[in-house]
Amino acid sequence: MAIIKLQKQPIDVKEYYQQLKDPAHGGIVTFCGTIREWTGEVHTTQIVYTAYEEMAIKEMEKLAHEVEKLGSRVIIVHRLGALAVEDEAVFIGVASPHRKAAFEGCEYIIDHLKQTVPIWKKEIDTDKIRWGGSSSESFS
Repeated sequence: MAIIKLQKQPIDVKEYYQQLKDPAHGGIVTFCGTIREWTGEVHTTQIVYTAYEEMAIKEMEKLAHEVEKLGSRVIIVHRLGALAVEDEAVFIGVASPHRKAAFEGCEYIIDHLKQTVPIWKKEIDTDKIRWGGSSSESFS
């Protein structure tokens, strides 16, 4: 069963990676989305994440189920609250018997998370505040 979390505390990447290890899984792929300082000419100082939490968990569970039904183990963790530059905003881990399935599962989850999960970001830049969210391509 997948581990799905929304949390305000920092993401412990090492801890979640260790939870993916399993003798049946030879491929582990992880993705960490961090807060970047520059996006083109835009200088970001902080991002504040909010979510419709109940629905976000349900949507993340659906994504995990699609990957797990192919024999993989899945972890999806997303931060909420104020994050500084270089903080991890999202961790996705997929462990599969073979590497190809792990890569494909991880990519599937992050691509669809950005499109379907109701998580929004308030990007605080040096010149103004910008809003983005589940349909935004500027997601970290």
